[in-house]
Amino acid sequence: MRTAVVILNYNGEEHLRRFLPSVIDGTEGADIVVADNGSTDGSLALLDREFATVKKIVLGKNYGFAEGYNRALAALADYDCCVLLNSDVKTPKGWLAPLVQVLERDSSVAVVGPKILSVEEPTKFEYAGAAGGFIDYLGYPFCRGRILSTTEVDRGQYDDCREVFWVSGAAFCVRREVYQSLGGLCGEFFAHMEEIDLCWRMQLAGWKVMVEPRSAVYHLGGGTLQTNSPRKIFFNHRNNLAMLFRCATPMQRLVVALVRPALDLAAALSYALKGDKEGTRALFAAWRDFIRWHHRLAAERRQIRSGAKCESRYIYKGMIVLRYLLGKREFEKMM
Repeated sequence: MRTAVVILNYNGEEHLRRFLPSVIDGTEGADIVVADNGSTDGSLALLDREFATVKKIVLGKNYGFAEGYNRALAALADYDCCVLLNSDVKTPKGWLAPLVQVLERDSSVAVVGPKILSVEEPTKFEYAGAAGGFIDYLGYPFCRGRILSTTEVDRGQYDDCREVFWVSGAAFCVRREVYQSLGGLCGEFFAHMEEIDLCWRMQLAGWKVMVEPRSAVYHLGGGTLQTNSPRKIFFNHRNNLAMLFRCATPMQRLVVALVRPALDLAAALSYALKGDKEGTRALFAAWRDFIRWHHRLAAERRQIRSGAKCESRYIYKGMIVLRYLLGKREFEKMM
């Protein structure tokens, strides 16, 4: 399979300087492409000066993570497989081959991700993806190796190649034809939850989502937005609600509609009690935008659900927050 490793960059000069050498050194059998989202720092000059072998796509303005990748992959029609790789990911030698082999071995797999470990604590899983992701019935994401904010030490306990609900957009190895046929990432999301939404749509269309831990990469995380950033709170909540509205069964939507407002109100009050007024505003703004999107989301839902061939088997039927509060904070104890 002709493969491109595509790094979306926005004012990430320091990340490129730090992490791109490992991608170049560790990647065999693929072209490396940096798609620049209208950077105003020295990113493009750095590429010209120090990384002349790397191909460039200059997008001209910041389209966000989702639409930036959509535009980049649209320009890569000669490739069978594209790896969406964050600019803050370190890749060891041989990381790519196991991922491509999964796609070559099983034509029903649309996307496969590696095991994602922490750059800063290499023995621990990294928050954004760990060893493959799931969601619970209320839409809260969790991973093999990460439940809510708790990450586990990698002891090889999740080293089996298997189907999952989602894999991280930090390292997302996808059949380009499937990506294009499903409309790619939801551009309106801008950033956050877009890869989970796409993985869900892939499963509804009859495709498999896999994790292959024979491949491991190291992710810095928080390279764009910190965990407690009001902007991140806004995107995560708004996009999660939109994803559920677009993709969930009528029964799951009903449960979410009854329970999530109370949980999100409790979260808003928690931010307020901690003096985080911006966090509280971000959460209410997420609901405001979700409500404003209602008619468009309804049309998208009809299109997505009308073409559904099957439901995902990897939605956890319980409440991850409740299990977490009861002390079950490792994936092995949850499932």
